[in-house]
Amino acid sequence: MARILVTSALPYINGIKHLGNLAGSMLPADVWSRFKRGQGHEVLYICATDEHGTPAELAAAAAGQDVQIYCDEQHQTQKRAGEQFGLSYDWFGRSSKAPNRRLTQHFAAKLEENGFIEERVDRMIYSIDDGRFLPDRYDEGT
Repeated sequence: MARILVTSALPYINGIKHLGNLAGSMLPADVWSRFKRGQGHEVLYICATDEHGTPAELAAAAAGQDVQIYCDEQHQTQKRAGEQFGLSYDWFGRSSKAPNRRLTQHFAAKLEENGFIEERVDRMIYSIDDGRFLPDRYDEGT
């Protein structure tokens, strides 16, 4: 018997997932998990809402909400949707939570220690009004 970790592409927090989203990434992971469990393997199927980046920021702004409040609400909505579709997650978490942050930092440190991270300089658009560099989704025009 093998111990198998299964995950799928993490769904962005921006909006309720539909059948196309589920069929494209979460359903195949679910089917594989069920198949391997049926063979007697120990399977851990995890997924989470991806609460980082521009999609969350834009969706929260469109909803007129603070990003954290928006993510809190959407996580529960998406978790319920997965449950209603009968997905067999063992854990449905959030990319914004501290355990995920610690694990990500651990892997990044290991990659850095082993020379797999390359530092680069990149040109980005800076907003004087916002006092920050803007993600590419904010870039309009030429």
